[in-house]
Amino acid sequence: MKKLKVGIIFGGMSTEHDVSVISGTSILKNINKNLYDIFPIYIEKSGTWYSYEKKLEEIEVLKIGEKITDLVKIENITDYLKKLDVVFPVLHGLYGEDGSIQGLFKLLNIPYVGCNILSSCICMDKAYTKIILEKAGIPQVKHIYIKKYKNKYVVVNQLCESEPYDIENLSKIIEQKLGLPVFIKPSNSGSSIGINKANNLNEVIKYIQEASNFDNKIIIEESINAREIECAVIGNEEVETAILGEIMPAEEYYSFNAKYNNIESKTKIPAELTEPQSEIIKNMAIKAFKAVDGRGLSRIDFFIDKESEKIYLNEINTMPGFTTISMYPQLFKKSGLSYSSLIDKLINLALEK
Repeated sequence: MKKLKVGIIFGGMSTEHDVSVISGTSILKNINKNLYDIFPIYIEKSGTWYSYEKKLEEIEVLKIGEKITDLVKIENITDYLKKLDVVFPVLHGLYGEDGSIQGLFKLLNIPYVGCNILSSCICMDKAYTKIILEKAGIPQVKHIYIKKYKNKYVVVNQLCESEPYDIENLSKIIEQKLGLPVFIKPSNSGSSIGINKANNLNEVIKYIQEASNFDNKIIIEESINAREIECAVIGNEEVETAILGEIMPAEEYYSFNAKYNNIESKTKIPAELTEPQSEIIKNMAIKAFKAVDGRGLSRIDFFIDKESEKIYLNEINTMPGFTTISMYPQLFKKSGLSYSSLIDKLINLALEK
């Protein structure tokens, strides 16, 4: 039987480059090499594409910041991609998870793992995710959406009307509408990069300015005392969920450092939830996935308010971390689907018409 030619693309130009390298080398180490002809492709931070020429049986999972070697520059990217049957772009963040590379695959008529152009665009942009979820009637914490324009900040309301403010007046409006503390997030970012918790007006100003270094669209969210629950979904038209997991960050919230560097951060699988809570979260996850026209996979994150026990959807990650210890593969492993079998299933979903 002829083997499928599968391209595994990792690295990329986003701030999540190093995380993608870990995800990509994890897949390369664990993918079923008897089923596929595997073509490892590395995109460096500058955007140059390389064939990763290390022998497949010698590939090990790289660590954060570890330099990748054995690279040969790909001179003609489109010709190289056209020889593949399917690609798995395990790219996190901008240029990989935002519809950009999905558009390239669409133009070249190459099947690919994961969400389509539309759902990738929507879910990468937290502001537009919130607009879609609001339309679908899915509960979210109170928030304000602002845009930076030159030296002014524009507040965008539910009717997409906008009003400009200087940052001092904006910080006071945030305090009036959401109270303090608040979380400040770039609209287009992942792995908690650029996210901060502001406890006073000076920090609100400071962290809005910091977030604007990553994106001109910024989300301000009320802070609630919440548990963080994660739900893994898989499928195209027929969508399934894995068992649920809980994040227990070692720090005040799940920052980039808490995710990838602080060994005291823990996960609990399965999460300790009542059966009704689990059903609500799973049903809400499937509804949200379909609302954004999701395809293939996503990890959908929720808050449960510790006081009211109200459930809120936090965000949708269309290409979540994919190391062997990442939450998405772990949730399916605990549900009976091994890491290698999960890769196979995602590739098969990519090939569905």
